[in-house]
Amino acid sequence: MDKIRVSAAGAVREVVLARGEKRNALDAEMLGALTQAFAVAPPGDERVTVIRAEGSVFCAGLDLRERGGGTVGSSAIETMLHAIELYPLPVVAVVQGDAIAGGNELALHCDFVVASETARFGMSLAKIGLAPTWFLAKKLLEVAGPVGAREMLLLGDLLPARRMAELGLIHRAVPAQDLETAARTVINRLAGNAPLSLKAMKALLVRAMAFRDGIPHDDIDALVAAAGRSADAREGIAAMLERRTPRFGGR
Repeated sequence: MDKIRVSAAGAVREVVLARGEKRNALDAEMLGALTQAFAVAPPGDERVTVIRAEGSVFCAGLDLRERGGGTVGSSAIETMLHAIELYPLPVVAVVQGDAIAGGNELALHCDFVVASETARFGMSLAKIGLAPTWFLAKKLLEVAGPVGAREMLLLGDLLPARRMAELGLIHRAVPAQDLETAARTVINRLAGNAPLSLKAMKALLVRAMAFRDGIPHDDIDALVAAAGRSADAREGIAAMLERRTPRFGGR
């Protein structure tokens, strides 16, 4: 069974994370398929792409078992997220469950997020000894601002969808039973808008935030890489997989 399923019906294309039994954790195959899904030019009748997921969790982030083996890294997820961000037409995430770490970034790289109130969002990297790359952190700054980004990154706690909506990080948080209706309302409104206008405004919004890419950050990249190679990172990942509290030593 495909871990990523893509289908289209008229103006709406759907991309489905279909690894619900693994909490839709992103492995190398899924990252490649998602990148490919957004690397192609949209057909003439498409107006909007919807990302949704099977199971109780939207996306638990990178597959830590693969990351530990070195088969999944930051460059692969950055490539995938960049493809979504640059896609010429609006992308809507329909979030039915938790969006954690890379799953949080996946949702926030979409133009609209409609979530169930039962969903939570967050970056739990500090709890396992890792740190986000410049590319991933700057998206949080764009969406959440300095205060929200500090709360999400430094504390590492998961924020309820309603709190995310209050902070303006996502479009809407609704009761679980209303999720599909609320999502369809946004999708239909986008599908009814002028495609050339959508493309022009999407390009404008992306370009307006691109200035952060040019800020020097080699020293930050080195700090992030050091955290990823640390004994704390190995301990944090092992502790999460073994469902225990990590013992960090600062090395």
